Amino acid sequence: MNGPALPPGWRLKVERVHTGGRPLTRAALAGRGRALDAGRTISRRELAGHARDAAKALRLRPALRQVLAELAAVWGEQPWDRLLVWPSNERLGERTGLSERAVRYALRDLIGLELVTPKDSANGKRYAIRTPDGTIVDAFGFDLTPLVARAGEWAERLRSMAAETERKRRSFDLLTVCRRASEEALLGLATRYPEKLSHDLVARLAHLQTSSPKRRSGSDVTPELLAAWGDLRRIAEERFMEAGCAGNSSPHKETDNGCSSDSCPKGFPKEADAVLPNERERVDLDPTLVAGACPIITDFTPDEDVSAETLVVLGQDLRGSIGAHPSAWTEAVGDLGRLRAALLVLIVAQLHADDAERGETRIRNPGGYFRQLVRLCAEGRYDIPAELMAMRRRRMT
Repeated sequence: MNGPALPPGWRLKVERVHTGGRPLTRAALAGRGRALDAGRTISRRELAGHARDAAKALRLRPALRQVLAELAAVWGEQPWDRLLVWPSNERLGERTGLSERAVRYALRDLIGLELVTPKDSANGKRYAIRTPDGTIVDAFGFDLTPLVARAGEWAERLRSMAAETERKRRSFDLLTVCRRASEEALLGLATRYPEKLSHDLVARLAHLQTSSPKRRSGSDVTPELLAAWGDLRRIAEERFMEAGCAGNSSPHKETDNGCSSDSCPKGFPKEADAVLPNERERVDLDPTLVAGACPIITDFTPDEDVSAETLVVLGQDLRGSIGAHPSAWTEAVGDLGRLRAALLVLIVAQLHADDAERGETRIRNPGGYFRQLVRLCAEGRYDIPAELMAMRRRRMT
């Protein structure tokens, strides 16, 4: 159905009225439709908090954050049903340090995001309407009511963002655990059972290391990538277990020829050559003496199996448990030999275990204490056999 004919010149009059005015948008109309609960009062501080929440929830760029924060800061806490502010673009530019054009673009985008809605005057200027006594009763400018009316939406978005951030953190933590376990298993195969190490696992490890995102890259860890790391870890650990059990289902004692945390195990002698003949002569290896002084070794091997080779293996394995750095072990081996270094590890581990059992903290830093004993022993100021006999005597009394 056609309406009545328009009078001549009507369109021209409309264009003249709106020349230089703000174009009508859907977002502006939507903002006008939002309102506060009846009787709701709000402070400037609360309004500023909603502005910050909205900026975080919508990930606003810095210019929009600054302009929105300034709009909230100039609100005068009038007891109106609408939150009206009327700062000029010049003032907003002075307060934010933005150019006049940047301020206009920021206001346009804030209206488009339904954070503020314009309330234009007849001449397009922003100002307050005052009574003869100076009381402000109304204003033309921007209405911040949508910012507060959508407070529940900001809270929900922030909760979702926090949950997503936690999910990503846990995904990266799980990836890191699987990666380290896979690398440790493959390193153990390479150092202890090189004949069991397959190139397919090494290739998969290299591929996953290359394709895995960094934690700070902003990328997400996909479930497929986590599944791939989990499969590699499972296969590598199963192969390590099979190699350690020599194909048998029952476990047996592993022979560790080096510290698993050392990056380069080259040059480590085999277990049979771990203790040199001259070391055997310098240290009393009476099994009853060592077992009586350091009963913690019975948790790993029976008394009758205590030998120089066994002590070296135990010392290497327990070095990490006392917090001694690999460089401390290297220094001890270089200055004292492997057997003496292992005995010092056992002595420190036993003293620390005794403190823990009695609830004492005489040794606050076992790793540093081990390094100090190494240097005292190298200077001839610490006698290992004498210390072992003293420790056994204290346990017998």
